[in-house]
Amino acid sequence: MNEILRKKLNNLLKEQRFAVIATQGKNEPYTNLVTFLASDNLKKIYFPTSKNSTKYENLSANSRISILIDNRGNKPEDIENAMAVTAVGKTVMKTDNLILKDFLKKHPYLEGFLKSKDCTMIEINIEKYIIVDSFQNVNILDF
Repeated sequence: MNEILRKKLNNLLKEQRFAVIATQGKNEPYTNLVTFLASDNLKKIYFPTSKNSTKYENLSANSRISILIDNRGNKPEDIENAMAVTAVGKTVMKTDNLILKDFLKKHPYLEGFLKSKDCTMIEINIEKYIIVDSFQNVNILDF
């Protein structure tokens, strides 16, 4: 992957606050809107969830996940200007709070939730990014 595209990916992951995750339930896929934080080396993405949620239950049974991050503005020019990234990987439930400080820098409004007993941080170990920009320009970054 060229450096310009890698920089665009890094900027997208830093600028965007929300993403959509897809997990697998017993009989069907399941999607959720989440807040997230990406590591500087792009190899990990983190998001918090309640231990009493369907996404937590799904990930406890099947750690495979995909996450979609984009910068669309719901405007016609998005056809040429929007960028969408799908990351695919496996999850791990984090028990330490090392990432909490960095997560709170990006999402200070979540402090109460993040510090609650019901909240756990999920780490996605990224296997690949599928990057689509300029409508049909597709690039893949494997780890």
